[in-house]
Amino acid sequence: MSALAEILPWQHQEWQYLQRYIVQKRTPQALLITGTNGLGKRQLADQFARVLLCGQSDAHGIACGQCQSCLLFNAKTHPDLIYVEPEEIGKKITIAQIRSLNTALTLKPQFDSYRVVIVNPAEQMNNAAANAFLKCLEEPTERTSIILITATPSRLPATIRSRCQKLSISTPDTATLHAWLKHNNIHNDLEILGKLTRNAPLLALQVATENHIASRLACFASWLAIAKHQNHPVIVAEQWLALPDTALLFWLTSWVMDLIKCVHQVQAEHLYNADLTKPLQELARQLKLTDLYALYDLLLTSHKQLHTQINKQLLLEEILITWSNLSATH
Repeated sequence: MSALAEILPWQHQEWQYLQRYIVQKRTPQALLITGTNGLGKRQLADQFARVLLCGQSDAHGIACGQCQSCLLFNAKTHPDLIYVEPEEIGKKITIAQIRSLNTALTLKPQFDSYRVVIVNPAEQMNNAAANAFLKCLEEPTERTSIILITATPSRLPATIRSRCQKLSISTPDTATLHAWLKHNNIHNDLEILGKLTRNAPLLALQVATENHIASRLACFASWLAIAKHQNHPVIVAEQWLALPDTALLFWLTSWVMDLIKCVHQVQAEHLYNADLTKPLQELARQLKLTDLYALYDLLLTSHKQLHTQINKQLLLEEILITWSNLSATH
């Protein structure tokens, strides 16, 4: 299958941008690909790498799929394709990894085309690693293109961002999202999936296939039970540890955001959780706006702490105890 056939429907404009680099023979030494989670940044980077590594790409910047480089790429064994990623989920990219990369880049590419380095997620480089990585950008090596991927470019040092060409992947419109989900045999809850994932197709597909909607409803029931003092925050926090923490914190944040909207009497179609409008409106009548903003701030802080070594049960306990106390005062 050609690289063109594997480009996701909402990425055609970005892919044309990358093709121009190839056709005009001005491949960037460093490219920063940004966009929210679930838009396929890694997939786009891989397709760009496929063409750069191909020894026989055509005049339109499409990989041949048949040469030795393409076969090695497909087998995930290409010696000129280097991935720099955290060694464990939630860990940082370390200075040792970057030093290893710097050593590898002192050697010439093994094939006659490009060598490609993909750093993902780039914001996970710790401070020492980011400082060491600057050497790659300041002293580019022969026929090497470095691709950095991040959903949060603001977390990268300005010294790194300023040395990269930039490409931002746009979020697709609702019609494109729904069509793609239907193409992948997802036909139910399309509106809810779009709102819960902010129209990020890959994230919406994951939510649908991993039955997150049912998990979300069960969590919402527990959250309501805490508000009514029918369940204990510590017990619920322990139960929630088995859930994906990023998704869970997004659900909690979206409920609080919707409560704030309900206090302001925003119409139901503008809520993230339109299917939960009635219980959210009932809760909103019992709560103070200032308290909701304080809880919202706590949730934003908690999102940032997910990338650290924080005890996640204690983090959830703090959120739920704060929620229980907030609900108890009204």
